[in-house]
Amino acid sequence: MASPSDPFDDDVLESELVPLTHEQAQVLRLRVAKFSPWRVLAVQGLVALLLVAGVWLGFGRSDWVKSVAYGCFAVWVPAALFVRGFSRQKNAPGAGAAFAGIFVWELVKIILTVVLLLVAPKVVVDLSWLALLAGFVVTMKASWFAMLWQHRRNVSIAES
Repeated sequence: MASPSDPFDDDVLESELVPLTHEQAQVLRLRVAKFSPWRVLAVQGLVALLLVAGVWLGFGRSDWVKSVAYGCFAVWVPAALFVRGFSRQKNAPGAGAAFAGIFVWELVKIILTVVLLLVAPKVVVDLSWLALLAGFVVTMKASWFAMLWQHRRNVSIAES
């Protein structure tokens, strides 16, 4: 149980603001998980490759493999572009500029994703929309798995 003077106690945080000491700030830095969007992108790419390989080995249908691969591609490439733009926002002159930059890169990601999906029938011969959707959804949801895994990993490191 936290003591009344503990700045991490929710009741204290709601009733008064207590400046942290240097030691408390160090403990807080260890408790807050560090987040790397590059790691999330890497996990998405790995999941995409495993999914394409699984469809290829499991079904052997080239139309499904191409469709799943294109669905993964339609998620991963815009996400990679966003992460690149997001990582450049550290050098923004202020918080407003950084927020605007992140907003612009998110808009670019959404537009590129929509364009990739619209041109899919012209790019992929014998397109299977169901397989494309499976690749799209699995790759997109892999980011949640990556963030959860990264958070649990950082929490276990901070506790040790």
